[in-house]
Amino acid sequence: MKSRLNNPVLAKEIKLRFRSSKSFTGVLFYLLAMCIFVFGFIYTTTSLMGTAYFKPSESVILFAFLTFIQLGLVLFITPGLTAGTISGERERQTLPMLLTTSQSSFQIVTGKLLSSVLFLLLLIIAGLPVYSMVFLFGGISPVLFVKSLFFLFVTLLAIGSLGVMFSTLIRRTTVSMIVTYGSMLFFTAVIPFLFLILIQVKQFGSMGMTSSKTYVGHILASINPEIFFASLVSPELGMSVQEMTQVTFPLWIGYLLFYGLITIGSIWIATKRLRVNMKKHK
Repeated sequence: MKSRLNNPVLAKEIKLRFRSSKSFTGVLFYLLAMCIFVFGFIYTTTSLMGTAYFKPSESVILFAFLTFIQLGLVLFITPGLTAGTISGERERQTLPMLLTTSQSSFQIVTGKLLSSVLFLLLLIIAGLPVYSMVFLFGGISPVLFVKSLFFLFVTLLAIGSLGVMFSTLIRRTTVSMIVTYGSMLFFTAVIPFLFLILIQVKQFGSMGMTSSKTYVGHILASINPEIFFASLVSPELGMSVQEMTQVTFPLWIGYLLFYGLITIGSIWIATKRLRVNMKKHK
């Protein structure tokens, strides 16, 4: 049992990544940027309002900005960290040696994935003291704070799994990275565009008639990170989405199910195809 839990690939990747000075330089600049944004937002808001204090309503706005900054961090950095994990080994011609070890395909895939995920988790955790400054001014509940972190982790794991899967299926790191970023842009840009078109078509088609349920629109809203996180920060937006689609199914359940299935499916495909690809190109 202990040998199954032991993952030398993960241990090696963590040592290489976390012992690099570049990693901690990145964390330093990330924290500096977060501090500049937070204090700049507080200073600008109090100056414009002509007050010497920060209101709870303004704290909610700051929390929303920070949440979307963290979401942008996850969406745009994760593909760059994971899309070259397997294809990079193949390009350096070190993958055959890795496959001849006693490590299973699942251990190799999860080791590569978790090493990248843990670095991004380090960025998120390192920013928690700055992120939690919103509690000083009120307006934000700890439950909402925990929910936002949990769903950030779910999103991070799903996008990272996609990156590892494409890195396994595609031989070139550049192509793998392009496909992974393309998938991320589909979820973040194309899906909300389709949602808006579907809602507009529904509104024009139901003029003077009883509004019908739009299950496709509700699914599109559930799986889009921007719409979901906006509804998480502002529950009124979630209620508006349910009113537009006439579907009362909670958005968070759809989001969790969809990205959970993406994570499981991507890891399963990467595990199954890792050694198959190697046999093909011997």
